[in-house]
Amino acid sequence: MAERSATGGGGTDVGPGDGPPPFPWLWLLPGVGVLAALAGWGIAVYPELPARVPQHFGPDGVDAYAAKSLGSVFLPVFVQAGVLLVLAGTAVLMLRIRPASELRPGESPGGLSSLVSNRPATRAGAARTARATLALAGWLGLTMAAACAVMWQTGPWQDPPGWYLAVVLAPVLLGTAHLLRVSLKERGSRNGR
Repeated sequence: MAERSATGGGGTDVGPGDGPPPFPWLWLLPGVGVLAALAGWGIAVYPELPARVPQHFGPDGVDAYAAKSLGSVFLPVFVQAGVLLVLAGTAVLMLRIRPASELRPGESPGGLSSLVSNRPATRAGAARTARATLALAGWLGLTMAAACAVMWQTGPWQDPPGWYLAVVLAPVLLGTAHLLRVSLKERGSRNGR
């Protein structure tokens, strides 16, 4: 009996032994799109930025500055690129782990897969978790974009209001909550709940 595994824009039947589900490329696009937008925005504003740019802020406003340089200005872009690569790699590995439903009682999966004790229950569960992981990459990008709105000010300097930190953190918190919900649901189905 085949399981239903939705990927990208449509679904495909994936049965045991058919290999890993296809990589959900469409779920990677928001993270890549935000990365491209951040890079373009940074390139556009770089010439107009002041000699010192904010590097950190909290509820009380900006509390750390750095000299304007490619590294200090484009740090959020570099962080987003690194996070995107790590989360995409995690999604690939998640799809390649043999699910618990395909292991015979007492069978050891062997290889690197034997190091995974919290494996997905099914291939469809692995695909859902991989998609939620890629969605988190896009949400993290929105958090970086909100931070860049403070860091890349080109007009008269304005300290962000205290509530703006909540705006910056909201996307990453939403993405993390979604990934946790999917992961806990998958864990519950693996435990037979």
